[in-house]
Amino acid sequence: MSESRTLLSDTADRLFADVAANPDAAFAETWPAIAEAGFESLLLSEERGGFGGDWGDLFAVARLAGAHALAAPVGEAAVAAWALAQAGLTPSEGLATIAPVVDGRLADGRFTGSLRGTPWGGAAETVVATHAGSLLRLRTADAHVQAGHSPVGEPRDGLIFEAAAVEAAPCDIDLFACGAFLRTAQIAGALDAALEASIVYANERVQFGKPISKFQTVQQSLAVFAIEAAAVNSAGQAAARAADAGDAGFEFAAAKLRANAAAGQGAALAHQVHGAIGFTHEYPLHRLTRRLAGWRSEFGGDRFWAQRLGCRVAGLGPEGLWPELARRSDAA
Repeated sequence: MSESRTLLSDTADRLFADVAANPDAAFAETWPAIAEAGFESLLLSEERGGFGGDWGDLFAVARLAGAHALAAPVGEAAVAAWALAQAGLTPSEGLATIAPVVDGRLADGRFTGSLRGTPWGGAAETVVATHAGSLLRLRTADAHVQAGHSPVGEPRDGLIFEAAAVEAAPCDIDLFACGAFLRTAQIAGALDAALEASIVYANERVQFGKPISKFQTVQQSLAVFAIEAAAVNSAGQAAARAADAGDAGFEFAAAKLRANAAAGQGAALAHQVHGAIGFTHEYPLHRLTRRLAGWRSEFGGDRFWAQRLGCRVAGLGPEGLWPELARRSDAA
């Protein structure tokens, strides 16, 4: 890890821990401190006033957000700012987020339609979306907001626009895949945190005169859990390297599919190790596992990424897969 990434991670770790220590605080109270840290400019060049970071830096920050169960769109804001810069649009004022699902039409500089499942859509000043080969920036003040929530209660809002003014620029960014990368990183962090909590609990919980960590079945569960967490971290880091090399479509798909599978198994194993206490509202495990359940389906569930990856592999043919994997590995 580079010195700059170490400093970035240390800063994010401390800040996210402080914010997550008060999970009942209102978003309007916690976001200013996060925004002041400047994470939204993480992927912007220094010439544009940004951090000059890469996708590995973004993975590190989003992973820590997941580990601390941070209720804030840190990654979404960073991807939105990067996408606007890539499309040649000016930075947004205030919080910008990204929309995973777009349904509507663009005509004469106006957008009519809906953005569904938008993280913190109602709280953001602007939302960035892709539609018909263009990157769009819409003001949420022009939208009718239909409040929605993830399994843990975080905003996943619908935004309805009627002939709303829009800034648009040609762009070939796969914003949906970028969102999937963010969820992969958050899943990696949440799995690591849930695994650590499970190990601590297993060493402290005594049954039949000894810690339950001494029982072979519990050890097996923790070993499988560790493998799942490590696999997601490896897949996410590989996807970040591919993105830095310029082409990460294959790796983003593979990483999100692997993360989805691990999210389900990891959450189940965490609750198995914790037993009944893990299901109580007072115990903090649910802050991680409910997020895992939501992130698994956001920006593409198992079926979506399995189909996309399967079509890509099938298109390569029996003789083309290995050379393509080797080429991509060398490029990254």
